[in-house]
Amino acid sequence: MKSIQIRLIAISTGMLFAFICGTAAQAQKAGPWNIPAKFKTMKNPVAPGKAAVADGKDLYAKHCKSCHGAKGLGDGPKAASLDVACGDFSTKKFQALSDGEMFFQITEGRGKMPSFKKLITEDNGRWSIIHYIRTLGTK
Repeated sequence: MKSIQIRLIAISTGMLFAFICGTAAQAQKAGPWNIPAKFKTMKNPVAPGKAAVADGKDLYAKHCKSCHGAKGLGDGPKAASLDVACGDFSTKKFQALSDGEMFFQITEGRGKMPSFKKLITEDNGRWSIIHYIRTLGTK
């Protein structure tokens, strides 16, 4: 009888722990990004222009489009299977982010969004994606 009580307590404790962790993870997903100050003022070292946008578009198609969609609306084919919204790059709120803030998000990722520092190893590639993402807000 005592071993059953101990098991029930252990199971209850485990379930409570899982619930707390899940709630904390959900809060992290829903909350704002915690972007370090140095990124907020960081400037894009890649000169804007057709070549940068074209490079960014190619990388976006390979790495971002499946979740964020062709027009950056957060409606890519993988988006429906995620339990978090992918975000809409065309909004004024998103477009108001600095290039450095976008660079941090792409580089570090969080939750279901992976870090791209190892997938797109050259910083200039991630900066070029930002030039392309800027075009999504002008349509």
